[in-house]
Amino acid sequence: MVHEIDVTADSRDAHDCGQRPVRMLEIDSQAEAIPAIFDHVEKILQSTSVDEIWALHCAKMGQYGFDRLIYAFTRFLHRLELTDLNDVLILSNMSRSYLDQYFGNRYHITGPMTRWAMANTGACSWRMIEEMARRGELSEEERRTVAFNRSMGVSAGYSISFGDIASRFRGAIALCAAPGLSQAEADATWQRHGREILMINQITHLRIINLPYVLENQSLTPRQREVLELIADGRSNSEIAAILGVIPATVEKHLRLAREALSADSTTQAVLKALFNNLIFRNEM
Repeated sequence: MVHEIDVTADSRDAHDCGQRPVRMLEIDSQAEAIPAIFDHVEKILQSTSVDEIWALHCAKMGQYGFDRLIYAFTRFLHRLELTDLNDVLILSNMSRSYLDQYFGNRYHITGPMTRWAMANTGACSWRMIEEMARRGELSEEERRTVAFNRSMGVSAGYSISFGDIASRFRGAIALCAAPGLSQAEADATWQRHGREILMINQITHLRIINLPYVLENQSLTPRQREVLELIADGRSNSEIAAILGVIPATVEKHLRLAREALSADSTTQAVLKALFNNLIFRNEM
């Protein structure tokens, strides 16, 4: 599902944000770090909820000096400005004040690292922002986004963009360095630990998107899930009514409420969203 990305120990490669195929499971050569990484990965793989995984991930990235994170994933990507945030899983430990302004002012659309993440797969140092500014390559909207981030203490870090085989699927995470850390210090950390940081983020991303997650205001009742599962099995409304022992109008009521809950324009789209978000045909954990 995820492309192989080159993140070498060479600081030059950490800055150029290129895309080169390498062996993804290469781990930092420091042998003493391997058991701790394996222990963490094991915890991620054993976790049964997105919230649990996210708490583990925030704590782990904090150990590397990246203490503020924003993760986003959607299977319904249009042009970025047209993508409905109701169809995006957003996880963050940023302050509510920051998030309200970041999304309320649409900075998530106009940031230079967003532009990079939409066009690339892999990891990129935020040093790229400084280099783009020096070359006069930032638009006015991008300059406003950068100014907002700096005013909120968000100025050093790395971005990771997760590739996928489907053009409508896109995930990315911003790793913001702790207050007081410079971009040079973040780059030095990446030079030492870039492979393991990227690997941990890749595994965390893959685990998150394979667990059930409920987007804001999009929860389904057990009956709505059951009806959508029967629709996915190819059953008609009258067949579902007979199976459930209800009248067809009751089946349509459950489908209408499911469409509303999932912000779907049709029953077909509701089934698709429920499948993509692992809300139906799931094993209860």
